[in-house]
Amino acid sequence: MVDYIKGEIAEISPAHVVIEANNIGYFIHISLITYSELSSAKASKLYIYEAISEDAVKYFGFLTQSERALFMLLISVSGVGANTARVILSSLSPSELQSAVLSGNVAALKSVKGIGGKTAERIIVDLRDKMLKVEIDGKAGEITLDNSVKTEAVSALVMLGFSQMPAQKAVEKVFVQNPTAKVEQMIKMALKML
Repeated sequence: MVDYIKGEIAEISPAHVVIEANNIGYFIHISLITYSELSSAKASKLYIYEAISEDAVKYFGFLTQSERALFMLLISVSGVGANTARVILSSLSPSELQSAVLSGNVAALKSVKGIGGKTAERIIVDLRDKMLKVEIDGKAGEITLDNSVKTEAVSALVMLGFSQMPAQKAVEKVFVQNPTAKVEQMIKMALKML
């Protein structure tokens, strides 16, 4: 099995890259996010997922091991193939995907072309527990809190004796339902969920 390929970029498009390593050009399927990172680079190291079928061997490339882990989780869901997983990772960053699954945000997943309500729900149900173990940006399974009100609410809940992860999930749900809530309101509503 190929773990990664490192070499010079011989050719690049939004859907694939050809990396030359030891005089061999490897055709690697990539996401749009990976393309945007590589578009100005001369060389790269991509972590590889090999999709082997009866008639072909395809390489899918990822900038980080966590992105590859997310891809592998996505293709483990019934009805999500390699190309669909690549479209999801082209539309949502790894942290956005993780946050959407952990908070049960069906709308975020449905915003991806080709993902319907049933598939979005299946992804959330199948991957919620597994997603907690994937480390993104050095943090395993943490919902990104991009708001000081949410951060304060989570801190308060932790001080009240609740664990960090359930507190984050509850606050994220409250935020989705009521994004203008003040800290006190957010804490009260989150307490009802815990």
